[in-house]
Order: sequence, then C-alpha cells, then structure tokens
Amino acid sequence: MASVVYENLPPVLDSKSEQPPPPLFDGTTRLYMAYTCPFAQRVWITRNYKGLQDEIKLVAFDLQDKPAWYKEKVYPSNKVPSLEHNGKIIGESLDLINYVDSNFEGPSLLPDDPEKRKFAEELFSYSDTFIKDVSTSFKGDTAKEAGPAFDFLEKALDKFDDGPFFLGQFSLVDIAYIPFVDGYQMILSEGFKYDATVGRPKLAAWIEELNKMDVYKQTKYFKDPKQLFEYYKIRFLQ
Repeated sequence: MASVVYENLPPVLDSKSEQPPPPLFDGTTRLYMAYTCPFAQRVWITRNYKGLQDEIKLVAFDLQDKPAWYKEKVYPSNKVPSLEHNGKIIGESLDLINYVDSNFEGPSLLPDDPEKRKFAEELFSYSDTFIKDVSTSFKGDTAKEAGPAFDFLEKALDKFDDGPFFLGQFSLVDIAYIPFVDGYQMILSEGFKYDATVGRPKLAAWIEELNKMDVYKQTKYFKDPKQLFEYYKIRFLQ
C-alpha cells in the first residue's frame, strides 16, 4: 500500500453552488462522487490505496441535489460515481474499481492466483444480491431476511485461510463490500438491535481489521451509528 496521505477534501457542490463546472476533458482525471455514497466510496478507497490522490481529483456532490451541469455536460445518468479519464466518462462502481486498479500505477489489488481471481469474480457477482437482500430486509423480518446474506460472507471469508480478508490479502473484493457491510452493521445494530457479527467470527474480525486501516477510515463519512441511522431514516424511510 502507498504511504498514507491525508488530504483536504473539496467542498460539497449542490444545485445552488456558485463554483463553475470544471473544464471537461482538459487532461485532468476526476472522480465525481458523494462522500455519503457507498458506491462512490468503493472507488475512493481504491484511489487512496493506490496513492492516486494527486492523479485523481475529487469532485464531491450533494447526493440529493447535484449541480445541473453534471447531468447536462458530464454524465447523463446523473449517478455517482463516474470517472473522467482520457477523454471519456466511465461509470458503475465495480467497473471503476477494476479500471482504476488496471489503468493506474500503485500496488495491485487482485492476486495473481487463478483460483483467487475466479473467486473474486464470484464475489463481485454476488455483491448486488447482498446489497438488495440486506436493504430490503429493513422493511421486513430483518434478522430472518438479512441473515443468509451475512452467512454467505462468513462462509466466503473461510475459503482461504491465509489472512482476514476474502482473498487472504486486501483486495478489490474487500473494497467492494466494506462500505455496505460496515454501514449495514451500524444501521442494523442501532435501528434494529440486530448484530450481524454474532455467530460470525470471521465477519466480525474482517470488519474490525478494515476499521483499523487508514485507507478505509479516511473515506468513512458516518462514524457514529446514530448519525448514520438518522440519515438512513430521512433518506429511505420518510
């Protein structure tokens, strides 16, 4: 991992911001994102781990009130994250973490072992299912409906017994999951009195290990479970 860099984060832009849009395709690589978005957080972690703070500039938005120019001039889908690089705009967070890992300097975030790479693809494919199953459980029998998704991760963490991470070493797979798993654990414990780590020791150790890493902690906007749960209630339950 590159040496830890602490940066002054740019201000959050919204529809009322007077700051003009950046000059598109001027040779600068930009990550359009929101500090509160776990999908964007995936790319942010990847950028930081590879030491690309100077190479990839952040442009941060209010997730619910983006400037009009973003949809009109940058990314018509109006979603974050997106990456401006080499005269094009690329979207979708899983595609982006692989793109950043493959197209920029810095330590590789996928092992060479073919078996581990195959398993990584399986876990990437499952990530959308995990997000859907856990998020929809908030409106039903949470423990019953979310439990199998966390059981899947507990079993996955047991496949390679050479470290606390999914592939033994820290990788894109950990990056793909940690913003969601950690956030869901905070929401579940605070709002639903359900601890997803009970009976899942490898999952508990994995979350604990990730929360020791500066590269993750730097991108963690909500550090207080109460704050995150209040945000969740406003965003999704009202």
